[in-house]
Amino acid sequence: MEEALADPEASGTVHHPLLLAYLGEAHLLAGRLKEAAAVARQAADLAHRQKERGNEAWVLRLLGEIAAHAGRADPGLAEGRYTQALARANELGMRPLAAHCHLGLSKFYRGTGAQAKAQEHLTTAVTLYREMDMGFWLGKAEAELGPPDRSSL
Repeated sequence: MEEALADPEASGTVHHPLLLAYLGEAHLLAGRLKEAAAVARQAADLAHRQKERGNEAWVLRLLGEIAAHAGRADPGLAEGRYTQALARANELGMRPLAAHCHLGLSKFYRGTGAQAKAQEHLTTAVTLYREMDMGFWLGKAEAELGPPDRSSL
């Protein structure tokens, strides 16, 4: 991704907010929060200037992830970015993104102790992933549910 961004004309990525978002996500997964935030802000600015509302929604979710990240949690910003991304995803019919936003909000609310909100968003994420047959993400969301209650068996 860094090579493609270094020479955007050669790689055909001249208008590249989504590629920047992927790079920001990679930085976040690698624990490089400062780099992730810088790249995500650049992606958000570019998507906004190019009026790429769908790509801007993906970047907003990434900004929510960054703001909610352990050790750097900014509750107001995290909740706001996730909420903005979710609203845009719903507006544009971007159901996979909406499911990811619900999963992110669930983790965020669980971390703040708002268990009812966390459960509500997690249930919505699981439902969306199941409806879209997104098995990988369904497994991740179901893992957040915890082990099944076997007392009623």
